[in-house]
Amino acid sequence: MAENKNGSYTQQYLDRAKQIISVVEKQETIIQEVAQLFANSILEGRMVHLFGSGHSRMMVEEMWPRYGSFPGFNPIVELSVSFHNLVVGSNGQRQAMFLENVAGLAKRILRNFDITDQDTALIISSSGCNVLPIEMAEEFQKKKVKVVALVSSLHLKGSSSKRTDGKKLVDFADYVLDTGAPLGDAMIKIEALDTPVAPGSTLGGVLLINTIKAEIANILVQNGKTPKVLSSGKIIGEQKAIDLFESAYDEHAHNMAKLYQNLGNRN
Repeated sequence: MAENKNGSYTQQYLDRAKQIISVVEKQETIIQEVAQLFANSILEGRMVHLFGSGHSRMMVEEMWPRYGSFPGFNPIVELSVSFHNLVVGSNGQRQAMFLENVAGLAKRILRNFDITDQDTALIISSSGCNVLPIEMAEEFQKKKVKVVALVSSLHLKGSSSKRTDGKKLVDFADYVLDTGAPLGDAMIKIEALDTPVAPGSTLGGVLLINTIKAEIANILVQNGKTPKVLSSGKIIGEQKAIDLFESAYDEHAHNMAKLYQNLGNRN
């Protein structure tokens, strides 16, 4: 086996991970601003809409619902652009990547919800160049909804928009968060392999999602709204954990009901 002069590939990736942590750390001020924006929606009894296609779907699920998370978020996940496990054949990756760049799909998705200007939105796209997430942000802004874009800035700057007008996700965002991942996302070059491996955008995205989540939780508590956090029975006891899950899901259902009760009346 050839000796790797730059150290083990494990160590290389961990070193790159530390750089990503540094990028996220430098965004603390905007993280707090975004958290306040989202908390305001939740305190008003409205929702923070989450959207990501492709692997960006993972950031949606990282925010809600999972352990350590709480109601207040509407995870918009379209299986047609995020159901990847079959890879080929029916519902395969080729179709998903095609649909990500079909104009007009975003508007049809959002037609399902009664959205107000008290809502907010988080749109996740590493490149910020596919049509669907760009149009999602554009449609939200048309409804006077503040939009936060979560992108990989270096990848976005080095990529071309799939829209005919050349606009990218950040052109329809009020706030922009950067995962710190490099152009092309993959961070490690293997000797004798032309293509790098081991991406970093998910790592940076998870850091951003959870720092925002923690800040939101604090703001809610400070404003007298204790969030119903999905928690492990190993920490709080099995029955309390079950009760929290049930009440959190009920709260989510009640929040979602508001998105349907006046549907069509504002159009």
